[in-house]
Amino acid sequence: MLNTILKIRDAVISHKKNILKNLMFAITMVLLTIVSYAIYDGFIKTSVVAISDEYSNGDMNCSVVGINLHGMLLTYIPPKNENDSFENTDVVASEEVIYLIKQANEDDAVKAIVIEVDSSGGLPVAGEEISNALKNSSKPTVGVIRSSGLSAAYWAVTGADYIFASRNSDVGSIGVTSSYLENVGKNQKDGNVYVQLSSGKYKDAGDPDRTLTQEEKQLFLRDIKIVHENFISDVATNRDISVTDVQKIADGSSVLGEQAKKLHLIDDIGGISEVEKYLEGIIGEKPEICWY
Repeated sequence: MLNTILKIRDAVISHKKNILKNLMFAITMVLLTIVSYAIYDGFIKTSVVAISDEYSNGDMNCSVVGINLHGMLLTYIPPKNENDSFENTDVVASEEVIYLIKQANEDDAVKAIVIEVDSSGGLPVAGEEISNALKNSSKPTVGVIRSSGLSAAYWAVTGADYIFASRNSDVGSIGVTSSYLENVGKNQKDGNVYVQLSSGKYKDAGDPDRTLTQEEKQLFLRDIKIVHENFISDVATNRDISVTDVQKIADGSSVLGEQAKKLHLIDDIGGISEVEKYLEGIIGEKPEICWY
């Protein structure tokens, strides 16, 4: 009889434990759901707020969006990996710049866009994409070149309605390069032998571990010439200069601000103070610039 009572007691205790375990699981799931919604409201929803709300400071909302184009210009920035040798601390992605331009255009509180350039260039496609985004902007756009606005970075800023630069700024460098360092001599010295395993005649053309043939070199130069012509064409269109005049200076060299103004590569000499005065005349009020 005692054994039967003990078994019943143990069964009741076990049942209660199961009920408690299920109850705790249910409470945990409810809490996780609440936390998930809180994270969604707190982070995801705030990512779609207006630019002017995101950068409000007391009673002051930004009337002008300032976008920094600093460092090497790429189309996108790869995710940071601790084992990756690629350093993305001084790079800017065209997709991010284009996104900010789009957001500024969709924000009624924003009246103009400033793009500040301090870059020696990067990928031609990235420069072209930013240039087109600036040209297609429904808001006035102003570019300001600081230390340098060269190559793809200059290509990008030519899409702005008006461009300032310091008299000491390095401007232009309308040219294209795909030069690289060949390792063939070093490999031979070290006893390394290149083993070619590829399909397609030109699949490994440009591999620094083997010598580039003259035929392969001509293929690369063909494409470089095409990109160069596209660069010249866009500068001519964006800056309202004849293609012939751009071709005369499209040798890859750069010029300082005063000469850049004479060549119509920029519109005026100045920095951010001059940009603010210019914007005040455009938007009819003192600009409040919020920088990204």
